[in-house]
Amino acid sequence: MLRLFDVVFSLLGLTIGFPVLVLLTIIGLFDTGSPIFRQIRVGRHQKPFTLVKFRTMSVDTASVASHLASSSSITPFGHFLRRSKLDELPQLWNVLTGDMSLVGPRPGLFNQTELTEARARLGVFDVRPGITGLSQINEIDMSTPERLAESDARMIKTLNAYHYFSYIVQTVLGKGSGDRVNTK
Repeated sequence: MLRLFDVVFSLLGLTIGFPVLVLLTIIGLFDTGSPIFRQIRVGRHQKPFTLVKFRTMSVDTASVASHLASSSSITPFGHFLRRSKLDELPQLWNVLTGDMSLVGPRPGLFNQTELTEARARLGVFDVRPGITGLSQINEIDMSTPERLAESDARMIKTLNAYHYFSYIVQTVLGKGSGDRVNTK
């Protein structure tokens, strides 16, 4: 049932949001010269997939978890995209293709071994990763891998239609600040 919601809402979001996607892409071209960010992430059953989102950091930023990247790498337009969470819009394509869900654990990087091991131990990889979820609205990010994996496992065990919509609405209304970045 939740997969049906994913397909319907991602298709609606991509269709209705198409003008916004085009506008943000054009602005992103002027901001970084390369508005779409692609990165290999850990997916369901620990299979790799290519996550797409709007670029918020300069093109030469190292491919590391957000909490390890320097905040000076974030462009002015990137700050806007992160605050408004519009940088996540292209991930609706990942949802539509079945690599992700609207609600699920945020997909990590393969070099985040502590997080990957904790999630594997707790069965988090049995589900599709998501754009938002319990951890995101409670500001638990990848800087605390064990805590994040435990929160993700708790969400998976209790996920139902009510929680699915609740996490989406809370995210849209601005609950949770997104991934932290290194302020040094």
